[in-house]
Amino acid sequence: MQEALGHLELKVMEILWAHGESNVHDVVQRLGRPLAYTTVMTTLDRLFKKHLLVRRKWERAFLYVPRWTRLEWEQKRAGDFVAGFLASPQASGDLLISSLVDAVGQYDTALLDELERKIRRKRRELGRRGKT
Repeated sequence: MQEALGHLELKVMEILWAHGESNVHDVVQRLGRPLAYTTVMTTLDRLFKKHLLVRRKWERAFLYVPRWTRLEWEQKRAGDFVAGFLASPQASGDLLISSLVDAVGQYDTALLDELERKIRRKRRELGRRGKT
C-alpha cells in the first residue's frame, strides 16, 4: 500500500498536476512561500523514489512530471486502501462497507445515490461474465 504524502509532497504534486513538467526552480517559484531550493529538490527526489514522478535529465537539471493524473492517483490510492484493508488477517468486509456508506452519507447524499448505481452496474457486469 502507498504511504501517505506529507503536506509539502502533496503541494508539490498539485503544482506538477497543474503546470506539467517542471524543474526544481519552477516548483520553488510556484510554491508561494519561501523554501530552500535543496528542500524542494529533496522532496521531488523523494516523490520520484516513491514512483509518483517520472524524471528526465535536461541540460544540468532534472525535469519532473507526475506518473499519473490526479484522478488516476486518487483511484490507485483508494484501490490500494481497500485491497490492503481486505487483505489484513482481521479484515471485516461488513465494517469496510458500513464505514464507507456512513462516510459517504454524511458527506453527500447524491454521492450515496451514485454508489448505489455503481453497485447495480457492477452486479450486472458480473452477472454477464458469469453467464459467458
